[in-house]
Amino acid sequence: MTPKKMLPGSVAVAAMGLLLTACSASAGSGGSGSEASGDPVDLRMTVWTSNEDHLAVFNAIADAYMADNPQVASITFDSLPFDDYTSTVTTQIAGGNAPDLAWILENTAPDFVESGALLPLNETLEATEGYQFDDLAEGATSLWLDDGQLMAYPFSTSPFVMFVNNDMLAEAGLPTAAEMLADSVWTWEDVDAAGQAVRESTGNAGFVIRDFDYQNWDFLSTVWNGWGAAPWSEDGATCTFADSEMVEAFEFLHSAAFESESMPGPGTSADFFAGEAAMTVTQISRANLLEGNFDWDLLPLPSGPAGDYAVTGQAGIGVIAQGENTQAAADFLAFFTNPENARQLAEFFPPPRESLLNVEVLSAANPLLTPEQIDNVVVPGIATGQVRPSHTGAAEIGQQVRSSLDALWTEDADIAAVLQATCGAIEPLL
Repeated sequence: MTPKKMLPGSVAVAAMGLLLTACSASAGSGGSGSEASGDPVDLRMTVWTSNEDHLAVFNAIADAYMADNPQVASITFDSLPFDDYTSTVTTQIAGGNAPDLAWILENTAPDFVESGALLPLNETLEATEGYQFDDLAEGATSLWLDDGQLMAYPFSTSPFVMFVNNDMLAEAGLPTAAEMLADSVWTWEDVDAAGQAVRESTGNAGFVIRDFDYQNWDFLSTVWNGWGAAPWSEDGATCTFADSEMVEAFEFLHSAAFESESMPGPGTSADFFAGEAAMTVTQISRANLLEGNFDWDLLPLPSGPAGDYAVTGQAGIGVIAQGENTQAAADFLAFFTNPENARQLAEFFPPPRESLLNVEVLSAANPLLTPEQIDNVVVPGIATGQVRPSHTGAAEIGQQVRSSLDALWTEDADIAAVLQATCGAIEPLL
């Protein structure tokens, strides 16, 4: 679940600095408010949604909790603008007005998880009757672990997929996407060739990596993972942008932009959902943008030289350690994410619980998708997907990567040299 506009780099860097400073200065200060005094507790959770349907479910769960827990007087879901969500939350923490719970983006997860900003959850969740802690999928929780402790609950794990406009493929004399997949011609090279044919025949774009826009480079992990590439080593200590797998992945992307022109080049754009492109990589939640104006299908990401793969985006809910009511917040989080309520939340947010990763549950969240699309694309994507890149200090690293990669998006770019320079820029930050 990742809205398009990202936090501006300089603001994000400052926000993470505030977070680290606040957590260092305030370690151990949580639980000093109403909870400690025995007075009624008011809980506040920051979120970046203002969707009325989302908030209705949240409030219904909160009302049910308060009915059985009268010591909690109120639970407020504080909707903050996404564009400056992280900076607002970290400013609140630094200013002594920390929320009790907060949604957390995947790209800031390492900073929150490793800074001491969050309360460990294992003890509370495991002690909650009927919680079924072991039902949480290992792959879904890995980003949110610190020395075996779950620091945030990954309430939304949304796979990236390929939406396809079959009408546009037919106009270019191509088979449907399902036929391409069945005939084992569903690789990135095949997508590039199909995209070029679409552009030449119809004038429309071939394929689009939605939200990339030649700025948000981490969305390209939906492509380079197919080459077995990664921006840094598994331990995060070494830059791998200049490794051969990444060079080859960017050679493919550069060729698609400037040679075959199967994807829009810098300064141009095309919206699949407006009928301007034959294919787009995005998350399944974007299906709500489909208006029924063309015959469409949903497929897994194309295979790359490294084989089949999947990529997900995530968001977590954590208890802020500097909050005034940490145990009350943790207890509510346990209720908010128990099996029954996780099933309710699954109407909007793909769940991390293995028992809920099935066609019946996910169909409610994605009514436009067929059972076959959910079973063959969505469920495997959630179960096996690798989360988009994240790292401590991600805001500053992201700024440097974005600036360095600007040199790559010219027709005569030296791709290997640009990627080597990118490593030079971020290596001191890793």
